[in-house]
Amino acid sequence: MEMEALQRIISTLANKNDEIQNFIDTLNHTLKGLQENSSNILSELEEEFDSLYSMLDDVKESMVSSIKQEQVRKSQELQSQLSQCNNALENSEELLEFATRSLDIKEPEEFSKERQMLQTLKFLPVPKAPEIDPVECLVADNSVTVAWRMPEEDNKIDHFVMEYRKTNFDGLPRVKDERCWEMIDNIKGSEYTLSGLKFDSKYMNFRVRACNKAVAGEYSDPVTLETKALNFSLDNSSSHLNLKVEDSCVEWDPTGGKGQESKIKGKENKGRSGTPSPKRTSVGSRPPAVRGSRDRFTGESYTVLGDTAIENGQHYWEVKAQKDCKSYSVGVAYKTLGKFDQLGKTNTSWCIHVNSWLQNTFAAKHNNKVKVLDVPVPEKIGVFCDFDGGQLSFYDAHSKQLLYSFKTKFTQPVLPGFMIWCGGLSLSTGMQVPSAVKTLQRSENGMTGSGSSLNNVTQ
Repeated sequence: MEMEALQRIISTLANKNDEIQNFIDTLNHTLKGLQENSSNILSELEEEFDSLYSMLDDVKESMVSSIKQEQVRKSQELQSQLSQCNNALENSEELLEFATRSLDIKEPEEFSKERQMLQTLKFLPVPKAPEIDPVECLVADNSVTVAWRMPEEDNKIDHFVMEYRKTNFDGLPRVKDERCWEMIDNIKGSEYTLSGLKFDSKYMNFRVRACNKAVAGEYSDPVTLETKALNFSLDNSSSHLNLKVEDSCVEWDPTGGKGQESKIKGKENKGRSGTPSPKRTSVGSRPPAVRGSRDRFTGESYTVLGDTAIENGQHYWEVKAQKDCKSYSVGVAYKTLGKFDQLGKTNTSWCIHVNSWLQNTFAAKHNNKVKVLDVPVPEKIGVFCDFDGGQLSFYDAHSKQLLYSFKTKFTQPVLPGFMIWCGGLSLSTGMQVPSAVKTLQRSENGMTGSGSSLNNVTQ
């Protein structure tokens, strides 16, 4: 009996020992999981803080740049006012000295001469504020011509000063949330043209003041001119794995652009637990946003779309390829373009295609039909889309020579589309439809490509 009892005790102790060992293993496993989870959370936290640092750096850079620009502008304005005041003071001191000498004159005849000289002195009045006539102002070809007149003739005016700034608000300029005024000084005429502008705001404010040799007058009532244009960026979330995409440029990357992001990030940002501290990304070199695991385009569809849909109106943008670019396409597509589809090979996309690999090809493409273009490939291509008129035209951006026009009926909103292989493209937006293109559209509409099999109505 005692042996059996002892045997049961030993068996119970052995079971308890196994349970304790299992419990210890469970604790070790839990501890290991806790350490791994903590490490992952810390790593994610470091990445979040790195992203916040980058955003703060962007905001700081923007604010510092704005402050410096305003400082330079105000310094120039104050320096100009100081110079004018110094000139006025010198003239006043000379006049005071002349008057003092006149008081010391004892002879009546001599004093009479001095009084006559004083009476002939004329003081320059403060110029009145000019009046800007919006009807005489012109907005065209990404240029703005501002014209003004004086309320009454003033032949003492030496020059004018014009200030302008961009805004997204119609009507009178707002006090808050506005960009800084920029200044054009020493304008000799009664109009001025700002050219080469990017219209990345809906409106621009303008004001003018007159200056004579002594003083500057008040500013005119500001006017607001409309400067609408299509602005869009390349949509990183829509691009192929092998494309490196920034806002206005895309490059083909055979190693896979997105695959490199995590490697680069892992090397540069090891966290505070590692030796180097996390790097902050400066403005202009900020890495593209990390996307989900599924790509919008894959296979041989090396495609990226614009991030803004066109559903009405007339719009224009320009595309320039790198000199060593082997193959690229530029056009538009419906949102329904398949992930394996290539531009121009479906009935939902229209493009012109340039190829310099093995053989040179320059062609218009739609619904897998090709129209070879017997014109040189331009350095930069202009794209004109008339959604309501059902027209997509391509131009030499410099000469405005028409390359090809599609006539169709767009039944859905379209997106700017780009395909690239072995090379890169850069994009220019915020552009008005050039006057030369409008003129060509009126004269060429219905002629070039109108009888081609590439044109049809798509659903």
